[in-house]
Amino acid sequence: MGEHYFTEQPQAPRRPREFEARLRGRLYRFRTERGVFSPDRIDPGTRLLIEGMTVYPGETILDLGCGYGPIGIAAAPLAAPGRVYLTDVNGRAAELARENIRLNGIENAEVRVGDGLAPVADVWFDVILTNPPIRAGYTVVFPLLEGAAEHLKPGGRLYLVARVRQGAKTLAAKMASLGLEVNEAERGSGYRLYQGAKP
Repeated sequence: MGEHYFTEQPQAPRRPREFEARLRGRLYRFRTERGVFSPDRIDPGTRLLIEGMTVYPGETILDLGCGYGPIGIAAAPLAAPGRVYLTDVNGRAAELARENIRLNGIENAEVRVGDGLAPVADVWFDVILTNPPIRAGYTVVFPLLEGAAEHLKPGGRLYLVARVRQGAKTLAAKMASLGLEVNEAERGSGYRLYQGAKP
């Protein structure tokens, strides 16, 4: 069908499902459907990001390209009483993220629908977290990184996870070209997690 999880309105027939996952020592429930990324489990890249990210209480966080919400939802308890924003261009994913925020009793998070940083153009962040849609190509992913770098507060951190064979090093180089101080935070299962700090 040629449809991907970064489609604004997926046409795949709805097939609701639910699973549990333990993240950062806490058990979460997630409702998902067809037409969103990794609907059956927390994929290895997302898990690496969640377990490897550093989030402090009181920070303002963005889960960029949130899907059904696991990254932002796992970050929210760590950031409390700070605020977590979750954004996605995929309307079905955003709807599921809202449902999963409610399902897990998260009170300091909200979902905004739209492309890239547009839904949060009025917000600056301490931390931006992303497992970017690599299959969409660099023409989609690079503008996401550019917007993220612009919306980091001084001293803010961008965490990006990518598969090595899908261009992780290229994305790290792009982060560095945006003026971020990049280092490898974690690695595993063929993925790399990069942290880019804004001076």
